[in-house]
Formats: sequence, structure tokens, C-alpha cells
Amino acid sequence: MSLNLDKSGWTPATLGEVVRNVNITVRDPESAGIHRVIGMEHLDPGDLKILRWGDLADGTTFTRRVKPGQTLFGKRRAYQRKVAYAGFNAICSGDILVFEADPNRLLPEFLPFIVQSQGFFDHALGTSAGSLSPRTNWRDLSTYALLLPSLDEQKRTADLLWAVEEHRGASERELRSLASTRGRWIEAGLPVGVKYTTLGVAAQVVSGLTLGPSRRAIETQAPYLRVANVHRGSLDLTQIKEIGATEAEIASRGLVRGDVLVVEGHASVEQIGRAAIWDRDGSPLFQNHIFRVRASEAFRPALLLEWINSDRGRAYMRTVAKSTSGLNTINSTVLKAMPVPTVALQQQDELLSVLAVVDRALESAEAEAFSLSNLRDAMLADIFGGA
Repeated sequence: MSLNLDKSGWTPATLGEVVRNVNITVRDPESAGIHRVIGMEHLDPGDLKILRWGDLADGTTFTRRVKPGQTLFGKRRAYQRKVAYAGFNAICSGDILVFEADPNRLLPEFLPFIVQSQGFFDHALGTSAGSLSPRTNWRDLSTYALLLPSLDEQKRTADLLWAVEEHRGASERELRSLASTRGRWIEAGLPVGVKYTTLGVAAQVVSGLTLGPSRRAIETQAPYLRVANVHRGSLDLTQIKEIGATEAEIASRGLVRGDVLVVEGHASVEQIGRAAIWDRDGSPLFQNHIFRVRASEAFRPALLLEWINSDRGRAYMRTVAKSTSGLNTINSTVLKAMPVPTVALQQQDELLSVLAVVDRALESAEAEAFSLSNLRDAMLADIFGGA
């Protein structure tokens, strides 16, 4: 897009000429009326609003002061693009730089978009040093060259950018809220007093084929799914490998529509037991780090999938997982023992139909947030340059 900006009257400057890097420390924040603490983990990439923070009462070693109207920039791992506009008093991490605009040349509300621009990030990355946790510094950032419009034009442009940012942020928050609601819905929608059985009763649970050198000697090759193919709620089939397998294995271990695939282990405990459903033609095999869950006639496969992936299901997986050498795993015994609600097929269908409505809302919110992010990026590129 193009805003048809006339930049012929814009003034060249460096960041250090129009911005001050504020490094004021507060040794007793409580006496100064400060109760909020901002760490790097509280800055969300791409979101200028600070929606999360720590509490001073929980203890902190941070001392750098933050005031409303200042712009915060995470100097560690600049590629994470952590920029925020402060709306309250706080203290922050030493890995966060605090920028204050010279009001005679630069409006405070215009500054965060300069810092969010592609040109600034390219400069920050180009001046970062360190391998594991690269950092940039104010001395290098202060040399960033830019063109500044008049204060009146900064005001008009900032108003437009903030309008887009507010709308984009609201869409992102709606998306997160819907996703959170989805994770809890299956359990929340269960009838009062529902009884439970186990997954081992509700379905047949089988592990996959063990890979090994002996399989190279088997002439018959068949496609098989690996852990990398199974995501939470979806399959990534961009790369399917083949494995040597006997005709008996192909007949007994091949997938059919409705089979739920559950991942056995992962380095992250949050990824243990993630599940997806095989919902297409073909009968590929699967490796031994994946369990196949084939629902009985009393259960909809989609309900078992949603239950395993729900907040309740994920909590169960974390509880029963074992950790060995940095790998968190579950076994078939604990997977079969997983409690599963027993509800009539009609009620299962009703629960799944509500989830379908939530999914459509999620798709709509995701598309809107994506479009607004693209619009913001295009506007920033038009104003400040960069891709």
C-alpha cells in the first residue's frame, strides 16, 4: 500500500539526536509508588501494549525506572522484535532499553513505530554481538539514521498507526481468548455428574513400528509417519518417509480414517501427548514413538482427539510423564489409563458441533489479525522504508 507521503520536507536525523536513552535507577520502588515490574518475558513480540507484568511484592533485582510515554526496546535477542509503549510507572529489566523522545523534534507516540520499523530492526541486528544471547547497545543504536516529518505530520501519522494497532491488538486478544476457550470447552460442556472410563476401554491403543537396520533388508516399502508429522490438532505431511515392512505389519498397523495419533515423547513437557487425527485416504504406517488410538463404536474419534488435546488432557500428560536425559515421555500403560468421559453419541456430536462454531470464529479472528498485521507492516515500510 502507499500513503502517498511527500518526504521532500522531512528532516534527516540520527536516533541519538532526537531520543534519550534513559537509565534512571530506583533503589526503593515502593517508596516511589511503583508496584509493577517489567521483564523481557512481559514484552510480546509485535505488540506495543504491555498487557502483563510482575508484582514488586514478589521480589526483584530490577532497578531501571519506566514512566508513561516512554518506549521500551528489548536489546537482548533483538530478532524477537520486542518493543512496547509504556502506559504506567514501573521498573524494568536491564535488558530493556528505555527511550524518551525529545518533544521538540519527536512526538513520544510516534517513537515506538520508528523502533518497530524494519530499518531499525535491521540496524539493531547488525549491531548485536554474542552467540547464545546476542545484545545490541545504545551507542550503536544511537547512530541509526532516519527521516523525520514535521510534528503535525507525526501526529496525523501516529494517530493512524495507533488506530490500526488498537484494532490489531484487539483481534489478537480475541484470538487468544477464543483459543483459551477452545482448550477448556470439552470439559466445560460435559453434563453434570458425567462418569468416566479409561482410554484403554474407549479405544484400542497400539504403538508403531520400531526403526532399525533390519528393516532396510525388507523389500516391501511403505510410507510411515514420524513425530515431526504429528502436530497438535493437525498433520504436516510435507515430508513422508518410507520404511521396510512386512505385509502383516502393513495390514495390522496401517492407519484408517478416524485413527488418532498421539506423540509419545518430546523435549518440552507441553508437547507430550499432542494428538492429531488421520482424516484422509491412504493407510500409512507410523513409528514407535507414536501411539495409534482407534475409537470403539461408543466414541467419536474427534471427541477423543479433542479430549486428549484439551487443557484437562494436557494436564494429565504432564502428570504421568517421565523425564530421562532431557526427554519427557509417556508409555502405553499410562495412556490407556487416561480418564475419558462417557457420554452418549448425541451429546458427543453436540459438543463437537459447538467446537466447530468456535473454530470458525477462530479462523475469522486469525484472518483479521493477519490482515491487520500485514497492513501495519506495509504502512511502516511506506513511512520508514524497509521490506
